[in-house]
Amino acid sequence: MSDKIRVLVVDDSAIMRKLITDILKKDPQIEIVGQAENGKKAVELAKSLRPDVITLDIEMPEMDGLTALRFLKKEVPSAKVIMFSSLTQEGARATLEALSLGAFDFVPKPSTKSFLESVKKIEEDLLPKIKGATEKVRASFLTLPKITTRIKSGLYRVLGIGVSTGGPQTLTEIFKELPGDFPAPILIVQHMPPLFTKQLAERLDKITPLKVKEAENGEPVKEGMVYIAPGDYHMVVKKENNQKIIHLHQGPPKNNCRPSVDVLFESLAEVYNGTCLALVLTGMGRDGAEGAQLIKKKGGAVIAQDAQSSIVYGMPRAVIESGLADEVLSLSEIPKRLKEIFKCL
Repeated sequence: MSDKIRVLVVDDSAIMRKLITDILKKDPQIEIVGQAENGKKAVELAKSLRPDVITLDIEMPEMDGLTALRFLKKEVPSAKVIMFSSLTQEGARATLEALSLGAFDFVPKPSTKSFLESVKKIEEDLLPKIKGATEKVRASFLTLPKITTRIKSGLYRVLGIGVSTGGPQTLTEIFKELPGDFPAPILIVQHMPPLFTKQLAERLDKITPLKVKEAENGEPVKEGMVYIAPGDYHMVVKKENNQKIIHLHQGPPKNNCRPSVDVLFESLAEVYNGTCLALVLTGMGRDGAEGAQLIKKKGGAVIAQDAQSSIVYGMPRAVIESGLADEVLSLSEIPKRLKEIFKCL
């Protein structure tokens, strides 16, 4: 039995299929088990080949990616599906719909006209996501003790959230449970490109009584508002004339991310001191751990999502293993706990 990650590549463009397969063939951990030019063929092949990962284009003839995804989730639920999306408003909307239907993650199609740049961009985006999709959570992580009841209620004036892979689904589960009288501003860094963050804000705004928006440069931070950092911009909060103001900038990426959770958390620690609560959710990598350390140093508190309910355990794991988590909670426990901490039950 091979230990390689078995991948099925689905795209109506023969050029894209060749580009993706050539990239994946270079990695010794990956085996291409099949290719399909439309969703109908993808479903048929997936049922017989049982791949670990399927890369799935959204726009295809005969059966599009969203329709195929619905069948794939039913017929081969163990396969992780990574969508290929165009960098357009419609592409962003369809991608978020795919994530809500159970796609593992997405990769934007390169907008550059340079072939070499396109290859590099796909390599950087796709390979870590394929490997992240198939990483098994080690038993030692699953048996980490649950840490609870260490955070006092009524002390916190802001909630900072950091999230990556699995974010749209996870944020939906949290925000549909939060009340309209939530007494603090909520600032979110979700690793996503431009357009996608705006679509995410609009989707979340529809399922919660809170007002959710993509953050704008120079706007004041208000209680009961939810601000999402725009794709490709760091989001920080600064104190100006007794007001807390959002600033967006395109400084260097941190942890290969812009927006970066660390950049947001570090600014919240400086402005809110001990009244900042950080929440680190599912995602690859360790973005947020450094910022969480500064929040703790200033007297704030940190909640991390547990291994079992994380789609990818990287970001919460980095916080937990660094000893920074005051509480480790499952996704189902987080909304109730936030309501307790912010006294809005």
